Amino acid sequence: MANASQFPSTSSDRELAQIFELLAMANAKVVALLSVLALLLQVSCAVARRHGGGGTPAVMTVNGFQRGEEGGPSECDGHFHSDGDMIVALSTGWYAGGRRCRKAIRITSARTGRSVEARVVDECDSRRGCRDNIVDSSAAVWKALGLDTGVGEVPVTWSDA
Repeated sequence: MANASQFPSTSSDRELAQIFELLAMANAKVVALLSVLALLLQVSCAVARRHGGGGTPAVMTVNGFQRGEEGGPSECDGHFHSDGDMIVALSTGWYAGGRRCRKAIRITSARTGRSVEARVVDECDSRRGCRDNIVDSSAAVWKALGLDTGVGEVPVTWSDA
């Protein structure tokens, strides 16, 4: 049973109780709003990670990986690869002594906003003329990103997939 002291006895007590009740409802709405905002931030960060947000800035160049094109067989497997394959060569530092061989990376075009995954098959040797910030990719990567290979170089970001 309720205690008589729990109920306001004067009109000012009732008004004070109504104010506290309104504050409690407002606090509940603020907490709910903050919870929704936190959830949206988590989802946004997850989408950004999945679609290349926050990747390493680089310059993407086009390379031929087939026999008779720009270089010899790939460092990772000793084979030539079709220009239709989603493949890349990374600058020496990013190639990491072969630790990224056969691993997928996500490349995002700064121009189109599109992202693709490509497999690392080779090193773009920075000791032999390749710059340090290069993702050297097949024509298939350029096509998937909606880019013209005739441009030669485009800004991208990349990350491990």
